[in-house]
Amino acid sequence: MTEELRSAVAAGVLGAEEDYRALLQSVVEVARSIFDAKASSIFLLDESTDELVFEAVAGEGAETLVGRRFPSSTGIAGWVLVTHQPLVLEDVAKDLRHAREAAESTGFVPKGLMAVPLLAGETALGVLEVLDRATDARFTLAEMELLGLFANQAAIALSLLRRAREARKALGGSDESAEALVLARVATRLERDDLDEDARAAALRLLAALEQLL
Repeated sequence: MTEELRSAVAAGVLGAEEDYRALLQSVVEVARSIFDAKASSIFLLDESTDELVFEAVAGEGAETLVGRRFPSSTGIAGWVLVTHQPLVLEDVAKDLRHAREAAESTGFVPKGLMAVPLLAGETALGVLEVLDRATDARFTLAEMELLGLFANQAAIALSLLRRAREARKALGGSDESAEALVLARVATRLERDDLDEDARAAALRLLAALEQLL
């Protein structure tokens, strides 16, 4: 791959990652507002290290937690990730799954929470949590279903974010497999619904030309 082409693809990948991160942040911001919660967060599973990573945070911890990591089996988020099951807790202190030390290390120990897995098919990509209502109102089944809708949007954005990062990582290599992966990511973008037919046809011609070049 020529240096000019590599730079162009890298710019597109980096721009895409920023868009997906912004979408994840908007999900936690809106979820926190709708549920009148003190905080909301999205965790991404990093399969290479088997860790959950704070990917987006609104409210408590928003300035310090993004990028923080802990083992994927830790606490309630870890349980939701492994079981693929949503969970509502009105008093987390009474639940044996709660990892208090991990919570204290973040500077915020919640009293109650809702957590849902972010799923792509049968694969768990991460976890979405809403922590502590501003009032004493209890979380309801209807609210859990609403959080599930947020989870669907977050899962899509998380999946795209992971793909963008894989493509960026591939750009750092020089072998043909890395270049093939970049082409695969470009092809994936063509599956999006926001391309009109003319743009899609032009993009397909470009992709075919790139394949011949490489």
